[in-house]
Amino acid sequence: MSTLRPIHLDLKRDRGLTVHWSDGRISFYPIAYLRKWSPSAEVRQLREELAKNLLAVLPSSAVHTEPLTAVNLELVGNYAVRIIFSDGHDTGIYSWEYLREIDPSRNAVEHTQHEPPPG
Repeated sequence: MSTLRPIHLDLKRDRGLTVHWSDGRISFYPIAYLRKWSPSAEVRQLREELAKNLLAVLPSSAVHTEPLTAVNLELVGNYAVRIIFSDGHDTGIYSWEYLREIDPSRNAVEHTQHEPPPG
Protein backbone atom coordinates (compact mmCIF):
# COMPACT_ATOMS: atom_id res chain seq x y z
CA MET A 1 0.00 0.00 0.00
CA SER A 2 2.92 2.35 0.52
CA THR A 3 3.24 2.98 -3.25
CA LEU A 4 -0.28 4.43 -3.45
CA ARG A 5 -0.19 8.19 -3.42
CA PRO A 6 -2.74 10.88 -4.05
CA ILE A 7 -2.39 12.65 -7.36
CA HIS A 8 -4.92 15.34 -6.43
CA LEU A 9 -6.43 16.61 -3.16
CA ASP A 10 -9.57 18.78 -3.15
CA LEU A 11 -10.71 20.17 0.20
CA LYS A 12 -14.16 21.69 0.45
CA ARG A 13 -13.94 23.19 3.94
CA ASP A 14 -17.63 22.74 4.75
CA ARG A 15 -18.11 19.34 3.06
CA GLY A 16 -15.05 17.12 2.92
CA LEU A 17 -11.85 15.98 1.29
CA THR A 18 -11.77 14.30 -2.11
CA VAL A 19 -8.63 12.29 -2.89
CA HIS A 20 -7.74 11.11 -6.39
CA TRP A 21 -5.37 8.16 -5.95
CA SER A 22 -2.57 6.96 -8.23
CA ASP A 23 -4.46 3.70 -8.84
CA GLY A 24 -7.49 5.57 -10.23
CA ARG A 25 -9.67 5.32 -7.12
CA ILE A 26 -11.47 8.46 -5.92
CA SER A 27 -12.27 8.68 -2.21
CA PHE A 28 -14.50 11.22 -0.44
CA TYR A 29 -14.13 11.85 3.31
CA PRO A 30 -16.78 14.06 4.97
CA ILE A 31 -15.34 16.60 7.45
CA ALA A 32 -17.12 15.08 10.48
CA TYR A 33 -15.91 11.61 9.44
CA LEU A 34 -12.29 12.80 9.24
CA ARG A 35 -12.61 14.41 12.67
CA LYS A 36 -14.13 11.25 14.17
CA TRP A 37 -11.40 9.03 12.73
CA SER A 38 -8.51 11.39 13.52
CA PRO A 39 -5.34 9.36 14.07
CA SER A 40 -4.31 11.59 16.99
CA ALA A 41 -3.60 9.87 20.31
CA GLU A 42 -6.39 11.85 22.01
CA VAL A 43 -9.10 10.77 19.57
CA ARG A 44 -7.85 7.17 19.36
CA GLN A 45 -8.11 6.96 23.16
CA LEU A 46 -11.64 8.39 23.07
CA ARG A 47 -12.70 5.81 20.44
CA GLU A 48 -11.24 3.02 22.59
CA GLU A 49 -13.09 4.29 25.69
CA LEU A 50 -16.38 4.52 23.80
CA ALA A 51 -15.91 1.02 22.38
CA LYS A 52 -15.57 -0.32 25.94
CA ASN A 53 -18.28 1.85 27.51
CA LEU A 54 -20.99 3.48 25.39
CA LEU A 55 -22.02 5.53 28.44
CA ALA A 56 -18.58 7.15 28.80
CA VAL A 57 -18.70 10.90 29.40
CA LEU A 58 -17.46 12.81 26.37
CA PRO A 59 -14.92 15.57 26.92
CA SER A 60 -16.15 19.07 26.11
CA SER A 61 -13.87 19.09 23.04
CA ALA A 62 -16.01 16.30 21.53
CA VAL A 63 -19.23 18.34 21.69
CA HIS A 64 -19.74 20.77 18.81
CA THR A 65 -22.14 23.70 18.99
CA GLU A 66 -21.15 25.14 15.61
CA PRO A 67 -21.04 23.26 12.31
CA LEU A 68 -17.68 21.50 12.00
CA THR A 69 -15.49 22.66 9.13
CA ALA A 70 -11.89 22.28 8.00
CA VAL A 71 -9.95 25.49 8.49
CA ASN A 72 -6.86 24.33 6.63
CA LEU A 73 -5.03 21.31 5.25
CA GLU A 74 -1.24 21.09 5.36
CA LEU A 75 1.05 18.60 3.64
CA VAL A 76 3.33 16.71 6.03
CA GLY A 77 6.39 15.70 4.06
CA ASN A 78 5.42 13.50 1.14
CA TYR A 79 3.51 10.95 3.20
CA ALA A 80 0.56 12.66 4.93
CA VAL A 81 -1.69 15.66 5.56
CA ARG A 82 -2.65 17.46 8.75
CA ILE A 83 -6.14 18.92 8.95
CA ILE A 84 -6.97 21.86 11.17
CA PHE A 85 -10.62 21.72 12.24
CA SER A 86 -12.85 24.59 13.31
CA ASP A 87 -13.14 23.09 16.81
CA GLY A 88 -9.39 23.62 17.28
CA HIS A 89 -8.32 19.99 16.77
CA ASP A 90 -5.11 19.90 14.74
CA THR A 91 -2.95 17.05 16.03
CA GLY A 92 -4.00 14.24 13.69
CA ILE A 93 -1.59 13.39 10.88
CA TYR A 94 -3.41 11.41 8.19
CA SER A 95 -0.88 9.29 6.30
CA TRP A 96 -1.82 8.17 2.81
CA GLU A 97 -1.96 4.58 4.11
CA TYR A 98 -4.30 5.56 6.96
CA LEU A 99 -6.61 7.46 4.59
CA ARG A 100 -6.89 4.32 2.45
CA GLU A 101 -7.66 2.24 5.56
CA ILE A 102 -10.51 4.53 6.61
CA ASP A 103 -11.90 5.14 3.12
CA PRO A 104 -15.67 5.36 3.76
CA SER A 105 -16.60 3.52 0.55
CA ARG A 106 -14.11 0.73 1.23
CA ASN A 107 -15.23 0.16 4.81
CA ALA A 108 -18.92 1.14 4.63
CA VAL A 109 -20.16 -1.83 6.68
CA GLU A 110 -17.49 -1.48 9.38
CA HIS A 111 -18.03 2.25 9.84
CA THR A 112 -21.80 1.95 9.80
CA GLN A 113 -21.42 -0.33 12.80
CA HIS A 114 -19.14 2.29 14.47
CA GLU A 115 -16.19 -0.05 14.72
CA PRO A 116 -12.66 1.33 14.53
CA PRO A 117 -10.83 0.73 11.25
CA PRO A 118 -8.28 -2.10 11.10
CA GLY A 119 -4.84 -1.38 12.46
